[in-house]
Amino acid sequence: MSTIFVTGGSGRLGRSVVAGLAAAGHGVISVDRDAIPADQLPAGATQRTADLLAPGEAARLIQETTPDAVIHLAAIAVPFSAPEDVIFSTNTRLAYAVISAATDAGVPKIVTASSPTALGYGSPAGWLPPSFPLDEQTPPKPWNAYALSKLIAEQTVQMFAAAQGDRIRYAAFRPCYVISPEEWEGAPTQQGHTVRERLDDPALSAPALFNYVDARDVAEFLDVLLAKMDTIPNGQTFFVGAKDALATAPLAELFPRFLPGSGPLTEHLTGTSPAFSVDKARELLGWEPKRSWRTELTPAYEGEDTALLNDETHRGLVPAGATSKETA
Repeated sequence: MSTIFVTGGSGRLGRSVVAGLAAAGHGVISVDRDAIPADQLPAGATQRTADLLAPGEAARLIQETTPDAVIHLAAIAVPFSAPEDVIFSTNTRLAYAVISAATDAGVPKIVTASSPTALGYGSPAGWLPPSFPLDEQTPPKPWNAYALSKLIAEQTVQMFAAAQGDRIRYAAFRPCYVISPEEWEGAPTQQGHTVRERLDDPALSAPALFNYVDARDVAEFLDVLLAKMDTIPNGQTFFVGAKDALATAPLAELFPRFLPGSGPLTEHLTGTSPAFSVDKARELLGWEPKRSWRTELTPAYEGEDTALLNDETHRGLVPAGATSKETA
């Protein structure tokens, strides 16, 4: 059993990561400014409340707990939710404080959360990538403090990997728009809309290019990543997303409405194809997302496009003869 130090463990993603890693048999130490309610703290998990921006606090906690791995999630998690200079300073300082403290303590595996926003979609000046689906080779072009801070977090682990060689293993991951278990049941998502509202109105998901991921799939990805870090090149970055898009129509139909000039780039995104590829995680780690809005949304969504359902049946995601309601 490994002991895993998780920063930001009380957050929307953090709670699922703590629960998932604990359920997988790890000892988990959740560290956040706010505590997880005692009745919600999973068996196998403990927690510390701390301000990791306080000088020496990250180093003190890591040295006291001697973890086998550190997963850094703590950050201001929503773009423009604070002044730009505050977001940039907070997120970059947190990343450097935690990663450097873990490195100094000799923690053998260190992972940081990044964000797909590092690619720069949504820029008011306009944005188009070289191609779709987007992957780890797509050039990053951050246009706001949040996106830039996440790209710097990736570069921070790469910097330490360059200095440490293979003595310590590092990785970064870009989780798509995180949906937590309670949000499938109707709780508001990060932007204040319900999942059902985002499906009913494509304009709500279009700014995020219809990307999403179940928080429990992220926890399972991290469990697999930690197990495989010794066998893959050091300092890797991975997209972590669902196998489909958060949309009831093919992206080839939706993108021309919301992303000017994207038609020729997205005409092959038919059926349920997402805009973000997780092929790197599949190939290097053997990880596969398990959950989609079709299996998790309750009660079952009634507005699903028949063509998409047929495509899912063809690809084996829905049993032949079943309906989306039956598999939800």
